[in-house]
Amino acid sequence: MSTTHSRSAAQFMIAPAVFLLLVWMLIPLCMTLYFSFADYRPLRGIFEAWVGFDNYGRFLSSGSFLKAVSTTLWMVGGILFITIIGGVLMALLLDRPMFGQGIVRILVIAPFFVMPTVSALVWKNMFFNVDNGLFSYLYKFLGMQPYDFLSQAPIFSIVIIVAWQWLPFATLILLTAVQSLDSEQLEAAEMDGAPALSRFRFIILPHLSRAITVVILIQTIFLLSIFAEIFVTTNGAFGTRTLTYLVYQRVLESQNVGLGSAGGIIAVILANIVAIFLMRIVGKNLDK
Repeated sequence: MSTTHSRSAAQFMIAPAVFLLLVWMLIPLCMTLYFSFADYRPLRGIFEAWVGFDNYGRFLSSGSFLKAVSTTLWMVGGILFITIIGGVLMALLLDRPMFGQGIVRILVIAPFFVMPTVSALVWKNMFFNVDNGLFSYLYKFLGMQPYDFLSQAPIFSIVIIVAWQWLPFATLILLTAVQSLDSEQLEAAEMDGAPALSRFRFIILPHLSRAITVVILIQTIFLLSIFAEIFVTTNGAFGTRTLTYLVYQRVLESQNVGLGSAGGIIAVILANIVAIFLMRIVGKNLDK
């Protein structure tokens, strides 16, 4: 049993590590907060330490802000829709005995380990390319004109690229949940004459609800910062500029560090609001 003395000694020993961790986390955030209240444009030699909330006002009143938020939500929603439905179907398929099951599972998981920049380049050059892409050859084979996905359906194209990479993650989580389901319950329902669709709706889907909630929470937090796929494929054109990409443009392309920092703080606040909202949903589902 630990004593007061031993607890104090343990707290004293871990204090340096906790202090370093806090410093490592807080310094970038504090610097961003500081620059968000300054007019800092280094290429023009402008630095005014305090301009109040001007940067926040300019960022929020910009016509690009609401459009970027809307684009971000559309992308995150589309990716979640594909990965959840696809993940459930893939988990049910992989749970069935098949020849080469281990190899199939490794192949299914593989896209998750591909770097976002690489996956975007692969999709852009090998699938969506109008001249030499696989889809263009398929269109020509069917006697149709090749379709330029990245310019005519840019958001859909990026959603497909990111969903392809995150589908294995959802499949892994949902496959684990499917394997924890009591098979005797399914067998009893089958013997009672329940059709497959009813067994999925009333037994499998409720059992997967917690896993689906966890997938939504984790993926949403990461998907709010989609950047590499947009940078590689459209460079923010054709209405694909998300909130993260808008902040990047303000800082690097416009060379306005103050305005970009204000956008970064706003993005952090919005991401935390979404995270808190989702955490409450997860808590309610886990308490059931």
